[in-house]
Order: sequence, then structure tokens, then C-alpha cells
Amino acid sequence: MTRTVTPDALPNPRIVVFGAGSVGCYVGGRLLASGANVTLVGRRRLCDVLMAHPLVLTDYQGYRSETHLTPDQFTEDASVVADADLVLVTVKSAATANAGESLAPHLRPGTPVISLQNGISNAAVLESRLPGASVSAGMVPFNVVQKQPGHFHHGTEGHLMAARTDGLDALLPTFARSGLALELRDDMPSVLWSKLLLNLNNPINALSNVPLLEELSDRDYRRCLALAQRETLELLAQAGIQTVKLTALPMSLVPRVMALPNWAFNRLASRMLAIDPVARSSMWEDLEAGRPTEVDYINGEVVRLAQSLGRAAPINRCLTELVHQCEITRRRWPGDELLAELRSVRRLAARA
Repeated sequence: MTRTVTPDALPNPRIVVFGAGSVGCYVGGRLLASGANVTLVGRRRLCDVLMAHPLVLTDYQGYRSETHLTPDQFTEDASVVADADLVLVTVKSAATANAGESLAPHLRPGTPVISLQNGISNAAVLESRLPGASVSAGMVPFNVVQKQPGHFHHGTEGHLMAARTDGLDALLPTFARSGLALELRDDMPSVLWSKLLLNLNNPINALSNVPLLEELSDRDYRRCLALAQRETLELLAQAGIQTVKLTALPMSLVPRVMALPNWAFNRLASRMLAIDPVARSSMWEDLEAGRPTEVDYINGEVVRLAQSLGRAAPINRCLTELVHQCEITRRRWPGDELLAELRSVRRLAARA
């Protein structure tokens, strides 16, 4: 559900990206490259990298930009949000509460804040810490991976979305100029759950330890994803939560297509395979870097939804546990082994 508006654009809005990692640097960098007034707030490690190397952005369609940041364009200081016209929060989900607490002393009342994070509840967490701000749930549909120091690559399709809140209409032209259109929605809970259905591939890609294109070309991995998606769709139906169409197919049909033989999948889902050969999930990147993953805010959300309904979610619980095991001891799961593990878990749950 969308509405078309013609906003009165702000001439040169000041935008702060708080928690600039892969997604934050890419989105903020695209805005910067188009002439927007942007400040990135992130960790000292990345600040040092971007003072020594240009911020290089590329995408799977051939876009490339290179920006040499000035010292005032990347900082660790949260107080720079004091005069912001928009704050984009791009921290990992586990850091959302801390981000809100860091922003709260400096943010002007009424400042628009968009949570561009994975998961379902981050905007609510921010809102509880930022009662004077205008907090909006947002969604980043595409994958961003860091290739070399300072080089961030956007490997999959999709455009930004956010819940319609006061003050955002005037910022739409700024996003449009950057090539990252921002669509305002009146149905963000459905959008977030629909995005989460697609994000259920993140743990499978991380466990596979292969690029997304290679993983999605393997029917066994796709069957694993279909199991997790079917389980989630059943729970969403019981909870009365609708989904929206984020791909060429309605979300209800995606698991069926995922389970098709390769020849049929390649014909029906060619757009899903419009992925850069090097693209991988952010969860894979976290495992490779030895960082905690966001699996508790993706598959874990499904487990919590099931619990709220008095149900179980054995497939998503198993994937959550396997990723946590890989956070301790990294291993690769071949597609046939992972599928056998998930089917075994499902059989055991059915007997319980």
C-alpha cells in the first residue's frame, strides 16, 4: 500500500548515518556521491580505514563511485546528530538499544529517524529510547559486502522502504538523486515480515560458506530455505499478519518455487538469480569476521512468534542453533547434509 506525493524538498538536508558499517557506508556513500550533506558515525577502526583509503562503492549493475572523505565526514561522536534533518540508524540489531541511548541526549525533538536494520522490532526499541523523535521502521532489501578496505559492493536488487512519518516526504528527492529511491509505506509491519522471509536465506548462505548465486543454484539449499519459509508463513497466517510482494512472485509462492528442480527454478526465477557472483549474506560476513550474527533477530523472530502463538518453530530454531554453533566453531554445511538435518528436526518435532 503506497501513496504518491510531491514533496517540497529540503534544499540541502543534513543526514547522519549512525552505525556506519557495510550498509551504512554504502547508503551514506551513495548520498554523499550525489552531493548530499552526510556525516557517517562509526567505529574508530573503520574511520582509520576511510581516512587512509577512498570510500569506493560499486553495484551489480556497474555503478561505481569513489569519494575521499574529509575528517568531519566520518566521526565517532554521536553529538553530530544535534543539527541533523534525518538520522539513519544502521547498527546491528543487538546494538539498537545502545544506539538509542547514545542518540537521545543530542537529538532535537521531532527529528526523523529511520531504522535501516534487519528484523522486526528495532524501530520500537529506538522509539522507546527516543520519545521525542519521529522514528520510522525502514527496510534495506539489498545485500552489501565489504570487498577490500573501504570498498563496499551492492550485490542484489531492491530499493529502500520506510514507514510514512512526518518530515520524510521532503527528503525523497535527496534519495532519488543518489540513485537509491526511498519508498514510503503505510504497511511496514507486513513489509518487514516479508523481508524477513527473504532474510531466512541469510543463515543458510552463512552455513553453506559459498556465494549467494552458487547457493541458490543448489536445489538442496533452496529446499532448506523453503522449509524455513513455509514454517514462517504458517505462523504468520495464524497470527493474522499479511505479507506483501517484494519479488516478482507473491511471498506465498516463493517456497514452492525454491523447491523446484533446477531447470524449472532457472526458468521461473531468473530475476532471483540476478545476483553478482561475489555477493554473500551479511551473516556470512559476520561469521568470517568472528562477530556475533543477527540470527536471533531473523530466525529468532520466527521462534518468538511461534512461542507467542503456543506453537513451535523447529526449522528456524535449528538454523538459529547451527549458526550459534558456527560462531564458536566454523564449519561448512553441504546442501544435502543441511537438508537432512532440518528434515530430521521436523520429523522429531512432529512426533513430540
